[in-house]
This record gives sequence, C-alpha cells and structure tokens, in this order.
Amino acid sequence: MGLLLTDDEKMLQESAAGFFADKAPVSQLRTLRDERDATGYAQELWADMAEMGFTGVLVSEENGGFDMGFMAAGLIAEQMGRNLSASPFLSSSVLAVTALNAVGDEQAAKMLPEIVSGNMTVALAVDEGSKHNPDAIEMSASPSGNGFKLNGNKAMVVDGHMADQIVVAAQAADGLTLFVVPADAKGLDTQRTIMVDSRNAARMVFENVEVTGEQVLGEVGKGETILSAAFNAGRAILAAEMLGATSHVFEDTNEYLKERKQFGKIIGEFQALQHRLAHLYCEIELARTAVLSALTALDNNPKSAGSFVSMAKAKLGSVAKLAALEAVQLHGGMGMTDELDIGLYLKRIRVAQELFGDADFHMAQLTK
Repeated sequence: MGLLLTDDEKMLQESAAGFFADKAPVSQLRTLRDERDATGYAQELWADMAEMGFTGVLVSEENGGFDMGFMAAGLIAEQMGRNLSASPFLSSSVLAVTALNAVGDEQAAKMLPEIVSGNMTVALAVDEGSKHNPDAIEMSASPSGNGFKLNGNKAMVVDGHMADQIVVAAQAADGLTLFVVPADAKGLDTQRTIMVDSRNAARMVFENVEVTGEQVLGEVGKGETILSAAFNAGRAILAAEMLGATSHVFEDTNEYLKERKQFGKIIGEFQALQHRLAHLYCEIELARTAVLSALTALDNNPKSAGSFVSMAKAKLGSVAKLAALEAVQLHGGMGMTDELDIGLYLKRIRVAQELFGDADFHMAQLTK
C-alpha cells in the first residue's frame, strides 16, 4: 500500500510481491479452474506460505506466530489480489485466527500453532441465506447431556470443503454461541460449491451433530463479540485484496491504452479516455486510504474499528467493480474474451464484493 509503512512492513510488502508473482500467478488460478482441482488451491503454495511466515502474521509469538498485525495481513492480501492467488489465508489465517485470538483459551492455544505451521485449516460457518446477514442465524444448539446438538444449514462457508475444523455459529438458549466442530463430525454433510471466480465455498447441513462443552469457543451466549472481531478482520483483508486486484487492473489497462492504435493514433492520446483513467486513478487512491485507515484502526483500537472497516469494504466494493468494468470496456472486444485475464479479475471482485457484506450492507452499518 505504500503509505506510512514501517521498515518491516515495507520488507514484507516486497517479499510478498515477489513470492506471489512467482509462486501463485494468475496462470495458477487458470490451471486450478481448468482442471477443476478438488482442493481449489495449490496445497504446495499453502505449505510455502507457512514457511514464509505468512500464515502467522496475526498470531502471537507465544503461539508460534510473528504478531505483525493487520497491516501486515493486508499487505499480504493485497499481493494475493494482484495475482488472484487462491489459498485458505482469509478463512484460516484471518477469520479463524482472529476468532481464536479473541478467546485466548486452551483450545486456541492448541489450534493456533497448527494453523501457523500450515497443518490445519479452519473455516467459519455463519451465513445461512443467499446474502450476508449475521443477525439472521437460526441454527440451533440444544442441550444434550454435557454438551449440545447442532441442527441447521450453513451457506457460503469459504474453503469449508477442505477445512479440518469448522467454527460454527448457532443459537443456544443463552444466545449466540460459537463451536469448533471437526470436519468429519457425524451428522455433518458438506457439499463443495465452485463459485463464479473459480474459488470454493461450501454448503453444510448439520443434523444432530454432537458437541461437548469443551468445543464451545469462548463462553456460551458470548459469540457475538468474537464473531464481530472476526468479521471486521475478514472485511478489511478482503478490502485489501480487492485493492490489489483493482490496482493491477488499472495498471494493465493503462499500459494497453499506451500501445493500442486506432485511426493511426495511440488510443491513450484521446482525451476522453484520459479523463476516464484519471477519474479511476483518483478513486483508487481514495480507496487505498480507506483500506489503510481500516487496517490501522484494527491494529490500534479494534473495538472501535467497525466504521473504518465498513467504509473500506463499501468503498472498495464500488471502486473495484468500476475498475474492472472500465478495463473490460477499454480493452474493447478483447476484454470479453477468456484470453485476457481481466474477466478473471472481474469475477473475483464480484465475489469479494458480496462476501461478508456488499456496499449497501456496509453503508447501512455506517448510518446506524
């Protein structure tokens, strides 16, 4: 992102830029898509990310991580966005880690080192409908012996089909509660969903899934605070990823306008096109500031970061869409073909827009 970064963050940014351009370029996503890879991401990439320390940027040194904070996680996500690199980083290293950090109990101490090492992936199962709405959770957690029985459905569980553990939100008698459920739990049926961006989510059906009291994440009825922290983290990191994708699309389009000729002239010389690129550049810089503000707020005062995060997610959702659509149009007929990468960026941006709340959802949060 380039603004107000420490020397360590600048080094991380450069390291991540080189790593993802080399290890996980857009061509890797094409291969995963065309081969309909069962995992949905390159498992060797995830191992390499763990070796680089990317999986542990939000984990304390006590639990095997590097404790670099959300700005660092955002810098990694930005480079993933530039290359459309697919991995469980968002689901495991951001959402799950943030939820576990918010609890800090014995269960978290066992799981966090496993996530850092790359040996465990964790998915967050919250939404149940077609749109993001964490206030509409209906899955029930009814008392059963010394534990609970979970019943209900979950949708859009990012990377859920390959996760080792699932953090599940359900309604107990005392209120919203989070549970850690093994992916192979009896009564849990998981169906993979390949999204339009060639990434993976899952639909899950819980039928009398037995969980013990030890599988409660935090305290019974206290899940809302944990969930809020996890979603704020995920939304900010998604905004950073969209910023990376948007920046790449803009740069690619700008270079194309400098080379493409029409009527004997470089089309970038046409003033109308220059105005469109100048407008888009200004919008991207505003979006960059929004992302930087959200990540800084999460690092400095996470309890009051919600408005900054919603602003960033809403702004990036609209700006990223604008950038992708402008890129398609300014590339002319070629912009509609699969030969160019622009369509892949547009698809990822549209999915990222919707995940954890679109622009309308977050504008509503800001007006509350």
